[in-house]
Amino acid sequence: MKQLNILIDKAKTSSFNLWILNRVLWRVIPFNNPHQFKIESITDKSVSIRMPYIRKNMNHIKGLHACGLATLCEYACGLQLMNVLGAANYRIIMKDLRMEYFYQGKTDVSVTFNFDKKQADTLLKDLNESEAVYKTFELPVYDANKNHICSAHVNWQIKGWDKVKTKM
Repeated sequence: MKQLNILIDKAKTSSFNLWILNRVLWRVIPFNNPHQFKIESITDKSVSIRMPYIRKNMNHIKGLHACGLATLCEYACGLQLMNVLGAANYRIIMKDLRMEYFYQGKTDVSVTFNFDKKQADTLLKDLNESEAVYKTFELPVYDANKNHICSAHVNWQIKGWDKVKTKM
């Protein structure tokens, strides 16, 4: 987990390390590999990820598949939470996900999730008062033509690893 945070930090300032981060995550999260999600940028404040309009991401009517769009949003949100909070310090697990679809995706789409240290401090303050915190984030997805394709509402359970009762 600590190596992931080191790789993410390097990817913030180097396009080569961003390329490596994408390849590593395709390998360690094999479910995401066929989707070819590409982290376009990652900073201390946000992450932007693109989902290409390729055959493997299409449904039967040649639009982007609803489940692929949901996975894109979960991926962006979870990655930025780990980036800011630190994967070695906190277990971040999705509790539920609700999607709203507005427009059929017929081009590449992108999602940007903003979460920074200030928001993390508020969340961690709440975590000091309870064993776990549940937090829902909204992530809008847009296509290359700026059409609002969908929005995800991702609810996460966040707790310190010392409070986790099940072993990995």
